[in-house]
Amino acid sequence: MAIFHRNSSKSKPTKQVRSTILIFVIAVTAIAILFLFSSLISTNPFASFSNPNSLYEEAWNSKKYLYWGNRIDCPGKHCDSCEGLGHQESSLRCALEEALFLQRTFVMPSRMCINPIHNKKGILHRSTNGTTSTEESWAASSCAMDSLYDIDLISKTVPTILDNSKEWYHVLSASMKLEARGAAHVQGVSRVELKENSHYHKLLINRTASPLSWFVECKDRKNRSAIMLPYSFLPSMSARKLRDAAEKIRALLGDYDAIHVRRGDKIKTRKDRFGVARTLHPHLDRDTRPEFILCRIAKWVPAGRTLFIASNERSPGFFSPLSVRYRVVYSSNYSHILDPLIENNYQLFMIERLIMMGAKTFIKTYKEGDTDLSLTDDPKKSTKVWQIPVYNADKPC
Repeated sequence: MAIFHRNSSKSKPTKQVRSTILIFVIAVTAIAILFLFSSLISTNPFASFSNPNSLYEEAWNSKKYLYWGNRIDCPGKHCDSCEGLGHQESSLRCALEEALFLQRTFVMPSRMCINPIHNKKGILHRSTNGTTSTEESWAASSCAMDSLYDIDLISKTVPTILDNSKEWYHVLSASMKLEARGAAHVQGVSRVELKENSHYHKLLINRTASPLSWFVECKDRKNRSAIMLPYSFLPSMSARKLRDAAEKIRALLGDYDAIHVRRGDKIKTRKDRFGVARTLHPHLDRDTRPEFILCRIAKWVPAGRTLFIASNERSPGFFSPLSVRYRVVYSSNYSHILDPLIENNYQLFMIERLIMMGAKTFIKTYKEGDTDLSLTDDPKKSTKVWQIPVYNADKPC
């Protein structure tokens, strides 16, 4: 009995140790399997290509993408030109709307072109020997998209990646592996058809075949309810550094009102065959002169108020007459904030736009919405009819 008792007491702890080790091994194995599984279903399905076929299949069944091109409005008729910020934002907003409607991730161009006249600090690099290629010239006259917009902030409304990101390169690779299910190359197809027709339910919708401006190709002009993103969407998505600068200036301004005065190219004239000057906006030059602005805004902005002015008028002191009634302020009054930051006039206008959006009373050049206040009654969209400019007042102030 003593021998039996001794052997029994020795073997029992051995069994307990083995059981403990076995449980530990099983637990570690389970954790490892869970970790591996979680990594495979991460938000970026292209993070690893150790098992390409399964990951390509997973990509096709999860995130899908919309691509319009590596430049706004290009491919198309604007590849060799550069439109203004407003025109490019119309196209960009339209493409973002389509991605939102289709529940796809939008592939945004990583750069935006800037016309030389909008270059404030001389960042354009021109060749002295005339050998610069079109591609080099375009690259030199553009800026990084994320220097203008906060991509992460945009992605909270419309999932967005840049076309120079690793994810985009993985998408292209996956679309080739998926062959027929990889990409749909479309032109002249409405967003409704893209959503409802299973033929287009592929990893990537490629819109680069269109020769038109993006906002022309993707806009449903007959259906006003198709507008999913307001005009204010992209202005409010400005890059963090631009928003911070605008916030600092707004704090310094305190309680203020603002006007946006569009002149420049909009008031240009040309002579008809009889030598008479004509313009597309017959009242704009008159309505945006200081004496007419004072008369127009008197009922909206009381005397003594701080008035922030944003304008493309280049004549020094042009708006000085407004100082008889208001404390007139420009962005140039805050050069200590802006000069270290601003690289081009797109960035400057985006900051000015944020400042105007924060004003107690904001008066636009043109009336765009039913509740907007405006300096002129001329329509923003040109009628393409050249008329004789009007400079006399319609009625006394």
